[in-house]
Amino acid sequence: MTEEKKEISPYRERAKDQGTYATKPTAWTRFMRIFFPYQLWRFLVINIKMLRMISKGHH
Repeated sequence: MTEEKKEISPYRERAKDQGTYATKPTAWTRFMRIFFPYQLWRFLVINIKMLRMISKGHH
């Protein structure tokens, strides 16, 4: 039995190459991800937006 090589499509090859060049978050971004007051603020804002959207749908 002979094994055939599967050719990688150009799309997959390009996607693999792009994945290796993912941007690294800045120090400020990393800080904001773990800064509790900011997380609490974002949580409240998102929940208020959801409540407004839900209340508009109940008319």
